[in-house]
Amino acid sequence: MSISFRDPSGRVRIVAGRVLRFVNPAGEPDIRAALASATLQKFIDEGRVVGTRVVEATEAALLSEKLADEGETDEAVETYSASPALVLEHERIAFQSFPYEWPPEMLHAAGGLTLDLTEALLSENLGLKDATPYNILFRGAEPVFVDVLSFERREAGDAVWLAYAQFVRSFLLPLLVNAHFGMTLGQIFTTSREGLQPEAVARMCSPLKKLRPPFLTLVTLPSRLSSAPTAQDDSIYRRRLSADAEKARFILRRQFKGLRRKLEGVGARAKRRSSWSDYMTKEGHLTESYVREKRGFVEEALAEFRPRRVLDVGANTGYFSRTAARSGARVVAIDSDEASVGEIFRGARAEELDVLPLVIDIARPSPATGWRNREQPSFLERARRSFDAVLMLAVCHHLMVSELIPLDEIAELASELTERFLLVEFVGADDPMFRRLTRGRAALFEHFTRETFEAAFGRRFRLVRSRPLAESGRWLYLYSKGGDA
Repeated sequence: MSISFRDPSGRVRIVAGRVLRFVNPAGEPDIRAALASATLQKFIDEGRVVGTRVVEATEAALLSEKLADEGETDEAVETYSASPALVLEHERIAFQSFPYEWPPEMLHAAGGLTLDLTEALLSENLGLKDATPYNILFRGAEPVFVDVLSFERREAGDAVWLAYAQFVRSFLLPLLVNAHFGMTLGQIFTTSREGLQPEAVARMCSPLKKLRPPFLTLVTLPSRLSSAPTAQDDSIYRRRLSADAEKARFILRRQFKGLRRKLEGVGARAKRRSSWSDYMTKEGHLTESYVREKRGFVEEALAEFRPRRVLDVGANTGYFSRTAARSGARVVAIDSDEASVGEIFRGARAEELDVLPLVIDIARPSPATGWRNREQPSFLERARRSFDAVLMLAVCHHLMVSELIPLDEIAELASELTERFLLVEFVGADDPMFRRLTRGRAALFEHFTRETFEAAFGRRFRLVRSRPLAESGRWLYLYSKGGDA
């Protein structure tokens, strides 16, 4: 199955676990020019552009034959795979994520990388032909540009970056609407792959807000200009080359500087708060002894079994995600609270930890999206069997009470996600948080006990150890699958 096909210059395919890009003759000159760039090589060496190598011709032919042997003989595959002009192999990013799963801090970082690349390549008469966050994946908390077919040669006298408006729609306006109207990136990008049009944002604004910066320049004026007669004139897109190449570069640098200033202006607030972002503190109504014993149990398990790939479900602000990363694990941390996930991102970047934070509600995770639901796999499709340890700390009671998910279903999902270990927390029906969540529906859970909890997970896992947490009534369990531990 093709995972990338929107660029007519080539396609990306996974062959035997390898990420291969089959480039057709039309795309070969641009990609060869880009790979010869000292500037781009510097970005690759720094890990900011995906590692890329040209596959030797004989090996490329064998890979193309392998695709044909797999029965993929449709016209598109023949065009891009059977006789490619060039085959590239890319570093495989450990876990794919998409803009609708990011907190605003990650979209901001992706926008910054896009501008860094575009500006740096200008001196070599190279640039980006598009500006979409789908060109970027994250290695932990660091953005990595992965769509190398976006690089193109530029005419020295060309003073127009055609992707300018796309950058505004895909980066600036979603960040602006998130900050001022509270729409999550999930709400924005799941309904519109290309972000937001200025006209759509204008309809959200009061008359006074339309006149205030940055709405005036990003929303109001573009909306009015789009309805002007000249907006329908194709000549505005006609390339106009300047005889003075340095003057053209100066104009473009001014454009990029303006975009960077706007990006900083609409960036995520420094420290957003939510009702969940202080959960692991005293303000979260948890005793010091409870927190201390919980940390000790988890740290002991991580130190003893050293999992390499960890999924932290309901990560909150990421204390245990960071703990796992410090022990050497590559961590994916998910939570439905955008403010908490943003805090995980800032903390992971500050410590340079391998933590990928995503805004995911495990009760309704990201579905497969894109053309024929084949471009972006669902979160569960990406996550199943991708981890050797899963943390589900203070999560199960939320799923049972708030989402009415049966305990057996929760245990089944945990079994699908982990290949080796599960750390899970029991919160009983008499727990203050449990009672607060039930809101008078406690009778629905009168048969929920520690014994039923242990039975549900015991059908799918082998108990390694368990421990009560202070006088809270809560318990922690470490389970394993098969012959582990």
